[in-house]
Amino acid sequence: MSKASTMTKSESTWHTPAERGGPRFLRSIREFVDSVANSSPARLALIVFTLVILLFAFLLMLPISSAQGQSTAFHDALFTAVSAVCVTGLTTVSTALHWSFFGQLVILIGIFVGGLGILTLASLMALMVSKRLGVRGKLIAQEAMNAGRLGEVGTLLRIVITTSVVIEAILALVLTPRFMLLGEPFWQAVWHGVFYSISAFNNAGFTPHSDGLVPYEADPWILVPLMVGVFLGSLGFPVMMMLLGAGLRVRRWNLHTKLTIQVSLILVVAGALGFGLFEWNNPQTVGSLGVGDKILHSIFASVMTRSGGFNLVDMQSMEPVSRLLTDALMFAGGGSASTAGGIKVTTLAVMFLAIVAEARGDADVKIYGRTIPQGTMRVAISVIMMGATFVLLATGALLIISGAPLDSVIFESISAFATVGLSTGLSAHLPPAGVYVLALLMFAGRIGTMTLAAGLALRQRRQLFHYPEERPIIG
Repeated sequence: MSKASTMTKSESTWHTPAERGGPRFLRSIREFVDSVANSSPARLALIVFTLVILLFAFLLMLPISSAQGQSTAFHDALFTAVSAVCVTGLTTVSTALHWSFFGQLVILIGIFVGGLGILTLASLMALMVSKRLGVRGKLIAQEAMNAGRLGEVGTLLRIVITTSVVIEAILALVLTPRFMLLGEPFWQAVWHGVFYSISAFNNAGFTPHSDGLVPYEADPWILVPLMVGVFLGSLGFPVMMMLLGAGLRVRRWNLHTKLTIQVSLILVVAGALGFGLFEWNNPQTVGSLGVGDKILHSIFASVMTRSGGFNLVDMQSMEPVSRLLTDALMFAGGGSASTAGGIKVTTLAVMFLAIVAEARGDADVKIYGRTIPQGTMRVAISVIMMGATFVLLATGALLIISGAPLDSVIFESISAFATVGLSTGLSAHLPPAGVYVLALLMFAGRIGTMTLAAGLALRQRRQLFHYPEERPIIG
């Protein structure tokens, strides 16, 4: 018998500390992440996002994060952390006045991390801790980023981060010289350029100036780059990767890219026309501006209401019909797997196409030579109903807590759910209970539609039988 075959059990199971995976608690963490990633990637995403938010809330509570050197109340720190990581932009305290440079830096890092997306963060954590993604983890990441093959997931994760950094760097290089020309010192101009670039691309809406963008309301050099950054961020990483590969050759675009860009442009044009029409003669908003500035404001407002969150006018001063239009655009949101929120433009497109097909009596929902699966329409209905339910429940709770007018509460609720960040001023005046409601709504809005859409797309059970069909009366 050979020496190898007579090796004892203790000898055959002996490993170095490195081979054993390090200390026991690290192995436990690795095993936990492995089990959750393989059994329920959506649950891993939820855990990761919650831990990230709590970490940033703890950092913002530190005295060093406050401009006054005092500890910030937990509800304010938590709300700001949720708003930053969920790339919303709603605030209970002034970003420019309450937070120190360190506090603003924490907020900015939270925006960048949150902008990568909950599923991307979960995938990255699984890769960092366990050095690999399970099959279901890869399937979830594949669905979120529209990867063609499971082997592409790791590469696409790197592309997502690289793309974010490159676009934000370009925006910062464009904005920084303008701030310098407007009289800001070099390092302050650099800081503001970097802050606005990250906030814009991630559709966050945070501003480091106490009066926001109002001083730049007629400055295209500032406003146009912000609009471009917000629009690119709202398209989503799958669309940007398709554009990087196929360029402007529309025939090579997949259906998701075509629908996202087409519906996004339609909403931008419709929103700009609506805002311009309703606010053209309103002296409290754009009525006193020149024609060119009115057009610029209208386009800016249309782009920002779908998730950007930057504003040039007081939301309370807008006409009621303009606020209603803003509610609709905020709820629609941006592209799937993007830094934008809302129910997503592809969800809106699928439901519109289904209505058109039903009106025509078509058995299939078709567009651009493709048939949209029935399962996709069920997911779209689920996302819309879930979003409407979140907004309804939060609106009811806030009406009880705050006693504020219904239109203001609905506006704030939709803005929180769609992670937009536009505000009528209600957030800053809510008691802690109302702050927690809005924080929970932002959290649900950021993780809910993404994880539901990705999770439901993979939940297909094989049925061995079908019940007899019977159609209830609809409408």
